[in-house]
Amino acid sequence: MRLQAPPAVLAAVLLGGCASAPQPELAESIERCPTPRPQVCTMQYDPVCGVLGNGERKQYSNGCSACSDSAVTGYRAGPCE
Repeated sequence: MRLQAPPAVLAAVLLGGCASAPQPELAESIERCPTPRPQVCTMQYDPVCGVLGNGERKQYSNGCSACSDSAVTGYRAGPCE
């Protein structure tokens, strides 16, 4: 005798696994700040969205400027949305 789960149960199990999966595109797009931190940066405007240690985001003029802020752990290219 073979048992079959109702389709609703199978759908819940499959969708439940997807809901808890991390978003790899976000994690992969974050550029980590180097150690040691930059001391001098150019004035080039190439906006980035800095990720602060507390999870907040703040826009900077470029990656170097973002990483010169000790509160920033990394950044992603482009302005913050």
